[in-house]
Amino acid sequence: MAGATGLVGQAVLAALLADKRYGTVHCLGRRALTVKHSKLLNRVVDFSAPLTLTDIPRIDDVFIALGTTIKLAGSQQAFRAVDFDAVVAVAQAAKVRGAIKLGVISAMGANAKSSVFYNRVKGEMEDALKRLSYQTLIIARPSMLTGDRKALAQPERPAERYVSLTMAWLKPLIPANYRAITAVQVAHALLAALQSTDRGTRVLLSGELQLVR
Repeated sequence: MAGATGLVGQAVLAALLADKRYGTVHCLGRRALTVKHSKLLNRVVDFSAPLTLTDIPRIDDVFIALGTTIKLAGSQQAFRAVDFDAVVAVAQAAKVRGAIKLGVISAMGANAKSSVFYNRVKGEMEDALKRLSYQTLIIARPSMLTGDRKALAQPERPAERYVSLTMAWLKPLIPANYRAITAVQVAHALLAALQSTDRGTRVLLSGELQLVR
């Protein structure tokens, strides 16, 4: 697991720790976790340096929820270093250690040919992961996320707050793929899809993420 300190990442981690099918969860991140659990092994890494996982004997499934924003990263180059370089580096290193299934958090609108930088990087990241030829690849493309960023010491995003306030009465009018979705919904859907898919690449749009059980 990589990116467990983020909004979706912490929900993915909680789901993995609660799932009896996983005996050990190796967590990679840019900073140490405050979460403590008997089957959790935390490792702080520098994603800008070559990444090897030789101290991990064997990996089965990989979950990547790394991500930032251009505003927080400070530049397009810094954003790409996280949302493309670090994601691909983790996927490559995990595959070397035997991983065959990969679940990743992308974004609505991801497209390698997009004129929008954010969407283009997300699309290029997805394409790069497809080229790694994992037996199973699940790509989650959630729309606007809702959740408690303050509890994670993350800056609040005004758009997310606005969506949370208006969603209750606007929801019936908004197409499923564009409705706000909770981080917990995304996490549970990603985990369920990875476990129920034997082979191939599956892209889950936000509407589908709300339906996966």
